[in-house]
Amino acid sequence: MLEFLPKEVREGLEAARKKDLKRKSRLRVQVGDAVFPVLRFWHDGFALDADLSPAKLRGLVDVYDGSRHIFQCLIMASSIENGELVCDFKRATAVADRAALDFWRDENAPVGYLSKA
Repeated sequence: MLEFLPKEVREGLEAARKKDLKRKSRLRVQVGDAVFPVLRFWHDGFALDADLSPAKLRGLVDVYDGSRHIFQCLIMASSIENGELVCDFKRATAVADRAALDFWRDENAPVGYLSKA
């Protein structure tokens, strides 16, 4: 249906769609010092605006929700489709606020021990 509209109208509709996606999403990708807003995010990839991002994106990137660091992703492939840079990642590791435990913690363990009197 959009192919029957004039070119200027189609470009305006596409710009409005991208602006709406940027406004809805708080997610952003950080590569070094560069920051790019995420338009869409799914279980094994995400999409960026092709006009604002580099032509190809590979390697380790950080994904933020506002100011909260949520994922470290290893991008293995990226391609441009319909004005979006679509990135597929191999792994997305959730970021924890503390170090991982290297021992088993019993659920019924005492909170503390009393010293000898």
